[in-house]
Amino acid sequence: MTTPQEELLPGTRRALLHRIAVAQTEGRAPSLVATVVRGGKAVWTGARTSVEGHAPDENVQYRIGSITKTFTAVLVLRLRDEEALDLSDPLERHLPGTGVGEATIAELLAHSGGLAAETPAPWWERTPGALRPDLADVLGERPLVHPVGRRFHYSNPGYALLGALVEKLRDARWDDVLRREVLEPLGLHRTSAHPQAPHAGGWAVHPWADVMLPEPLEDLGLMAPAGQLWSTVGDLARFSAFLIEGDDRVLSAESLREMRTPAAPVEAADVASGYAYGLGMELRHQNGRALVGHTGSLPGFVACLTIGVADDVSAVVLANCTSGPAPFTVAADLVRIVAEAEPRIPAPWQPLREADPAVLELVGQWYWGTYAFALRLSADGLVSLEPLSGNGRRSRFRPEGDGTWVGLEGYYAGELLQPVRRPDGAVSHLDLGSFVFTRQPYEEGASVPGGVDPVGWRGIGQFLVTQEPARGPVSRETGPRIVFTARV
Repeated sequence: MTTPQEELLPGTRRALLHRIAVAQTEGRAPSLVATVVRGGKAVWTGARTSVEGHAPDENVQYRIGSITKTFTAVLVLRLRDEEALDLSDPLERHLPGTGVGEATIAELLAHSGGLAAETPAPWWERTPGALRPDLADVLGERPLVHPVGRRFHYSNPGYALLGALVEKLRDARWDDVLRREVLEPLGLHRTSAHPQAPHAGGWAVHPWADVMLPEPLEDLGLMAPAGQLWSTVGDLARFSAFLIEGDDRVLSAESLREMRTPAAPVEAADVASGYAYGLGMELRHQNGRALVGHTGSLPGFVACLTIGVADDVSAVVLANCTSGPAPFTVAADLVRIVAEAEPRIPAPWQPLREADPAVLELVGQWYWGTYAFALRLSADGLVSLEPLSGNGRRSRFRPEGDGTWVGLEGYYAGELLQPVRRPDGAVSHLDLGSFVFTRQPYEEGASVPGGVDPVGWRGIGQFLVTQEPARGPVSRETGPRIVFTARV
């Protein structure tokens, strides 16, 4: 018998409400709305507001800033999956004449293309996009500030280029392509390039006084793919579920896993803070929990969508102030509250429907030299290689259909695991990228690189220490050298 998980416990719901109440009060946000997703469905929504009356609900639009980049990245990955481009293609191949065409599409997605962080002045977020009618106006006279591909450097103009790439290959406006290929199939009817009522207004809160100033609302023009979108916690809840499970009408789960994989070189400070960047997605490590998603901000708004994949819990936080509450910190806390108060209940264990005897022959204990490993077969058809000590290299492997397996993560990602058989068909050893795994440590007769001492294993009492003159010239000052050797 299973327990329904649609509803959160009262104590969990109160802890969530307390967290956003503290965030709205201490962050002095005119309003803040949040939602929590578990199992692909919204299970809690809460809001706080400084205005008397009805607080914002899951259908009120807020500007989401750079969360827009994740939507743009989905469009680019769709083009890749259709073989309209390759991520290793230089931009020049598809969008010539930009002056930064050496950067690859993957590097632009991962912010490692060497581009400047912002457009030339005036600041693009508070000025009309009409001031930058051409890509040359977006890039300016000094578009590159770092060598291409050498380091992570967040670049808003890089995503303007990716939006222009989408428009070139689709022969349509970026927002029209997004609506047709992503928003409509996923049912994100309250996500749009321009605000649709009901929507929040954007405010600046004075840092030293409890007064507010309205922020301007601008159409970002060519910079729209970097931060134009408006959305709701309801739509972003559905989008977060898609980012994990995928939807073959839009993008496969495999391509989304690729987006969630670190793709940019990071600095030491980023490593220390637990931050990395994939393809249009931020990856963070917070209080022992791996989180993926994206933050966003534009004058008058801050936003965050973050996902704890292992916990199957996501959170969305939207507020209408230029500064104040830290949306990622709040969203990460919402994930933590649910994950710790109501841990994910695993699906019932299910055996394989059928098992290949040739694969069953491989499972069990193996040794790489003197390191002990276990090879296990799981119900999903994958095998996993795990060190028995708990520490060391581990990976899952996907069958290739020809008796070999390919590593999926860690040190062995992409490496080939191949059972090597004797003339009689029995398994001699496993070859994993030239590493030989045998059934016994340094198994006699196995193809161990460097060979195995013919005498075999021995105890210390079986050694006899003798001395003999060393070969080579004799020093007049020190006399003959003596070398100690061990003999059986």
